[in-house]
Amino acid sequence: MIPALLITIIAEGAVVIGYCGWRKKPLRPVLLTSLCANLITQSLLWIVLNLFFGHYLMALLVAEILIWAIESVLLYSLPANRLRFSEASLLSLMINLVSFGLGWFLPV
Repeated sequence: MIPALLITIIAEGAVVIGYCGWRKKPLRPVLLTSLCANLITQSLLWIVLNLFFGHYLMALLVAEILIWAIESVLLYSLPANRLRFSEASLLSLMINLVSFGLGWFLPV
């Protein structure tokens, strides 16, 4: 679990850095929000996957959709991030697609 979390934080952090530079958003609060959200949502993901291991793919799909929604709301709800909901949703989708892709293809 720790190696997966570390890889997720690094990969998603790189996406956040790129996004904030591209869209001229404040890096520090967005990056901190993403880090805190990851600590929560990675734990949620591992719990769901362990509880519903018999239905792994369906559990993964549902959990990833919930994680996207949770992270979107967290990124949007903090005023220091200066993100509209559509921007927060897009950023959350981008970071979660990257971490999902890495998690799917890396043997962690």
